Amino acid sequence: MAGSPDNEKGEESPKDLMVRFRSYLYGGLSGLLSTVIVFPVYKTVFRQQIHNTPVPRAVGQLYKEGPVKLYRGVIPPLLMRTLNGTLLFGLQDTLLHHLSLSSHSVISTSALPALAGFGAGMVEAVVFTPFERIQNVLQNSQNDRHLPTLKSVLVRLKAQRLALGYYRALLPITARNALGSSLYFGMKGPVCAAVAGQGLSPVVSSFMSGTFTSMAVSLALYPLSVLVANMQAQVGGEMKGVMACWKVLWESRQRSVALLYRGGSLVILRSCITWGITTAIYDKQKKRSS
Repeated sequence: MAGSPDNEKGEESPKDLMVRFRSYLYGGLSGLLSTVIVFPVYKTVFRQQIHNTPVPRAVGQLYKEGPVKLYRGVIPPLLMRTLNGTLLFGLQDTLLHHLSLSSHSVISTSALPALAGFGAGMVEAVVFTPFERIQNVLQNSQNDRHLPTLKSVLVRLKAQRLALGYYRALLPITARNALGSSLYFGMKGPVCAAVAGQGLSPVVSSFMSGTFTSMAVSLALYPLSVLVANMQAQVGGEMKGVMACWKVLWESRQRSVALLYRGGSLVILRSCITWGITTAIYDKQKKRSS
């Protein structure tokens, strides 16, 4: 743990390494399982973001398409969420450890988790933007004819410049992930303590903390997710910049915040399950290693 005598020289015992490895393992596993569970919800949200489709119609379309097509595009998010559970929490802990040793009271201790989360979110954006790009292309039904398989998508994106191919929408993704991670790590500790004060068990407190925190974060940053989905769903054609894409999106939603937030209720549900499970498992493993 940060600041403990055994770690002052950066040395870790085999036991410490094993505990950390198990923590990453369970974090990745929770991300994988939660993705399988909530993927149909994500697919419905995506239809709303891209085609501005009401929930009943989107659900009806997915039901008619069947389970095989329902899970088309699930591989990238499975990989992304599994890797995300290890990279995000592990890197945040590493940054938090170094910040705690080097801040010397310049930065408030309570602000360090959020600051470390901001840095982890930036790295996360660089690593996972290609995964999100592939996922959005696969889930756009308009690409079914000319990009029917994962291999065809990979070949097409590889043929383009990074900024237009795999790293399309890197700027809004970086802003969303950095701000989201900062808010998540800054809020989850205080929220967990407040919930635990009501007499709930540590696991339930962690689950509720992840749920409430992710709910607030996803709602606050939902417009950025809609922008990213619209920027990444197409391959080829005219590639506009961030501001131009935002103007097109805003006009397509009739300059209405309510229409821009269509699908927000399902985002809350997805975030509650995903981050509630991930937070509970991670916190439990961390307490075991402390």
